[in-house]
Amino acid sequence: MDTRELLKKVRLVEIKTRGMVNQIFSGEYHSVFKGRGMEFSEVREYQFGDDVRSIDWNVSARFGHPFIKIFEEERELTVMLLVDLSRSGQFGSGSSLKNEIATEICAVLSFSAIRNNDKVGLILFTDRIEKFVPPRKGRAHILRIIRELISFEPTGSGTSIRSALEYFHHVNKKRSIAFLISDFVDEGYEKILRIISRKHDVVAVEISDPREKSLPAAGLVNLTDAETGSERWIDTADRTVRERFRKHWEDHGERRRQLFLRSRVDAIPVQIDRPYIKPIVDFFKRRESRL
Repeated sequence: MDTRELLKKVRLVEIKTRGMVNQIFSGEYHSVFKGRGMEFSEVREYQFGDDVRSIDWNVSARFGHPFIKIFEEERELTVMLLVDLSRSGQFGSGSSLKNEIATEICAVLSFSAIRNNDKVGLILFTDRIEKFVPPRKGRAHILRIIRELISFEPTGSGTSIRSALEYFHHVNKKRSIAFLISDFVDEGYEKILRIISRKHDVVAVEISDPREKSLPAAGLVNLTDAETGSERWIDTADRTVRERFRKHWEDHGERRRQLFLRSRVDAIPVQIDRPYIKPIVDFFKRRESRL
């Protein structure tokens, strides 16, 4: 697309998602995602009723009377968006594709973060790392992230969540919030996910289309894997074939849910045929109830 069309699309995403943030997520993000702790601010003279454990003994000795340390909440956080750009994201049986919904969700999370003065970074991946945008603050930076999500053309076609998590682990030394946004049509990332979730706050945003998990009774159909290009003819008129297909995806989803539970990873399940606002709001409510 040309520059004018790209800027128009970026602006439309901004208008839509910033409105949602202002109306729905104004306080939820701040209450759910806390700072890293308390940061030293200043010292002042001791007053009656102050906690004696806050006395700064070095300063007190220097001036001959007690001073206490004042701390403030260290609010600034780093939010990383790990976004799957594999070809399976180009699927959508309704009005939107999976990767279009992923872009809007990233925008909602990003605008929520900068309202709280947090940094936002981006890792785009397929079966390799496609692009890394270091964390920064500000509206201009968020618009750049949206622009990359809309216009970036990946070189890979498959999915390697393991590679994305390993790269994130390498570039983020301090504790961060990591939103892993994918359809999770992948295996082999279980070990690194457990390692990373011990240090970072990992949230899995599962984007799916219900048409991917069930077959219509349409007779003989040629199915093509979007990521590998492999083709296979399937007789969808056969009820056993349809049931086996449904069971495959059901088992895959259950294994993923169990992995997230064991790894203490929160999940936001998003179906692209339904508004994504409700699962995000439900996620915030679940997090708040645990605080």
